[in-house]
Amino acid sequence: MTHTEPLSSTILAAISLGAEAALDAAMGLFGCQVGTVHWLGADGLLTLAAQRNLPPPIVSIVQTVPIGKGIAGLAAERREPVSLCNLQTDASGQARPAAKTTGMEGSIAVPMLVNGELRGVLGIAKIEAHDWNDEEKASLLRIAALLGEQRPLLSAHEKKPTKP
Repeated sequence: MTHTEPLSSTILAAISLGAEAALDAAMGLFGCQVGTVHWLGADGLLTLAAQRNLPPPIVSIVQTVPIGKGIAGLAAERREPVSLCNLQTDASGQARPAAKTTGMEGSIAVPMLVNGELRGVLGIAKIEAHDWNDEEKASLLRIAALLGEQRPLLSAHEKKPTKP
């Protein structure tokens, strides 16, 4: 798929079904084995809404992610994709040290931006090293934006969704 091609009806249908279905579709489209969806909460933290194949200790660590921490937090802060060709050998300091326990290598997190407003972050990862190209990043940004449209901004009194 190139960034100029329309998203498939399968991806669009999955996005309309919510975070878990959209995550599964994005992982399948890009051949990934691990993924997360974090929604931005009224408290300014990213809160885990869906995940696939994370080790249990990592799930507890990523239940809430501060803006600016780890690749999901950096994608939210920068409002642009943050990718690592090989998480296992990365020395940039962008990923949290515990992220290596996933066993994944090619990782990317993209912000869900709707009319310039951050709604959350979509993250996926492959077991092999992968250099995420501009077309892949653009496609993931489009998927993330459409998913973000499914999630209105939380008001201060609403509870954040959590997923065990």
